[in-house]
Amino acid sequence: MSKNVIRNQMLARRNAITFELLEAASVAAQKRLIAMEEFCTAACIAIYSAIHKEIRTDLIFDVALSEGKDILFPAVCENKIRFTKVTDRKHLNYGSFGILEPCPFEIERSIEDADLIVVPGVAFDFNGNRIGFGKGYYDQCLSRISGRGVLVGLCHDFQVVESLPTDEHDISMRYLVTDKRIIIAGTGQTAGLT
Repeated sequence: MSKNVIRNQMLARRNAITFELLEAASVAAQKRLIAMEEFCTAACIAIYSAIHKEIRTDLIFDVALSEGKDILFPAVCENKIRFTKVTDRKHLNYGSFGILEPCPFEIERSIEDADLIVVPGVAFDFNGNRIGFGKGYYDQCLSRISGRGVLVGLCHDFQVVESLPTDEHDISMRYLVTDKRIIIAGTGQTAGLT
């Protein structure tokens, strides 16, 4: 199957879930991520603002803030993702594509500053490959980090499939965190099964 076919099928499935299921899955997935050693030891994390029934990140934000971590949010500007330090969700405004973004860019930071980078996606596979919305913003941005930050795909468990078609420029995740498990990409190992 092509990326577009997979993308359309997965978006339809995700959009069909109820808000009650979204809330339960979001809480479960975020708790798994917060319990990870990589989160606990990170001084700076990058997260996203959820759209279209993506796993939410508000609990991650609250815990990271309470632990004194720097929190970076992305914004699309001039066809690139730029990251800005955010200390209060009130500093997020609707920007590109109807996504809550930091605006204005008061404390812009490099993605290379992040110890942990939480990445959204439409579909992931067991090797950590990802399909997004097809614009390539995240792949372009993540290609600059040279292995510095730990990449974590955060998603509903049904968004993880056996394998995905890939392109040369695609960036893979080290972990996938879902509402049901943590997958160590490329190893076949999982933890936290319910």
